[in-house]
Amino acid sequence: MVKKINLKYKPVVGLEVHIEQSTKSKMFCACSARHFGSKPNSQTCPVCLGLPGAMPYANDKAIENTVKLGFAFGSEIARKSKFDRKHYFYPDLPKGYQISQYDEPLCHNGNFQFSRRPGGQAISNFQRRIRVRRIHLEEDTAKLIHTKVDGEAVSLIDFNRSGVPLIELVTEPDFEDAQSVIDFLKEVQLIARYLEISDADMEKGSMRLEANVSLIQVKGKGQGVKELPDYKVELKNINSFRFLKKAINFEIERQNKLLKSGKRVTQETRGFDETGARTFSQRTKEEAQDYRYFPEPDLPEIRLSNGRLSQIKKTLPELPGLMRERFKKAYSLTSAYTDILVSDRARARYFEEALRSADGKLDITPQQLAGLIINQSFDKRFPEPAGLVRKVIELERRDRAPAGETREVIEEVIGANKKAIADYKKGKSQVTGYLMGQVQKRLSGRGDIKLIQKELLSKLRQFS
Repeated sequence: MVKKINLKYKPVVGLEVHIEQSTKSKMFCACSARHFGSKPNSQTCPVCLGLPGAMPYANDKAIENTVKLGFAFGSEIARKSKFDRKHYFYPDLPKGYQISQYDEPLCHNGNFQFSRRPGGQAISNFQRRIRVRRIHLEEDTAKLIHTKVDGEAVSLIDFNRSGVPLIELVTEPDFEDAQSVIDFLKEVQLIARYLEISDADMEKGSMRLEANVSLIQVKGKGQGVKELPDYKVELKNINSFRFLKKAINFEIERQNKLLKSGKRVTQETRGFDETGARTFSQRTKEEAQDYRYFPEPDLPEIRLSNGRLSQIKKTLPELPGLMRERFKKAYSLTSAYTDILVSDRARARYFEEALRSADGKLDITPQQLAGLIINQSFDKRFPEPAGLVRKVIELERRDRAPAGETREVIEEVIGANKKAIADYKKGKSQVTGYLMGQVQKRLSGRGDIKLIQKELLSKLRQFS
């Protein structure tokens, strides 16, 4: 009797992330790159309008920013690179081609590991490894505005965005589920902000997401992949993590149904209908040969010496992954506190400056200080870290609430926060900071932080 082999389909997802740089000028001309909110077509010139005879010249800062991102993602940096013309005809492309990079990108063969888990909290024992195929530099297109004029539907073009420096990061198809995609993209956004190369604000369109989704057929348990797919469906220009997650999940289910019914999945570009929470066909997906790439004749090669690359590398800040590990080891912070602080570089700096200011003046632990910043927003109330320290010293000198009153308030807070207690029972230890904040609030700031922490933890252990 022949043993039956169970066939199933496994998602394969790769990403293309477009990051609009925050340089002062555009990629190939001197026009302002700060286009958001500007009067339409007020920041243009013959170069970014694609007028005959206009000659481009490369923005050196944009090249440097791209190299920085390449270093951050463990990429090899090309000593010699070039620009290419990518031909396609669309109203937002004034020249009929886009200046991009094809076979010689600035950065390639990246290898990036980050400690994240589904749900977004950082932990040290969950490593994801993502291969970054390439990071290249190109110019952005103009912006199409679909509206009505005198009751008639029209499409208008704003060329202010045309020519703005744009980084494209392309991964290998190393993702198997939508949540892993979102975890990675949040890290990409955070790194871009740490490097100060972009605000990566999706609402403004300065970070745009595309996912290539396919399904591969696998055999039964332990048999591995049968064959790689010969198609991919591109989900195009999605402007939020939430919508991308919905789009990927919908697309996986759609393709799964097609393949199980014996049908072939068409290689195409699909958009996402936010109202209906479903993808829809836009056009058949192009192959590289359809773009008729050839080297840009009006721009010289990009050559980067070892000395220049060394200088660029020295300017890199401590990146989020390393900062998370350091905060947990140096300050014994919980993963929750660490992740909240690291998610905002300015807040992380504030925390460390406050710790330095408190040294020798105030008997407070890093965990307690982090709690004041996260749960009571002391960093918002006191813009300077030294001001926070002065306030805490002032509170320490006040008449403290008696231990008996503190214990009574802790009982009240526990009784009034049943959801937080339920979360604690499920292992969400980060709620202790919230509960400490509630106790201090009821005591009008008169509580002894160490006493509150000790008594509260003693009570909470009863629920473990």
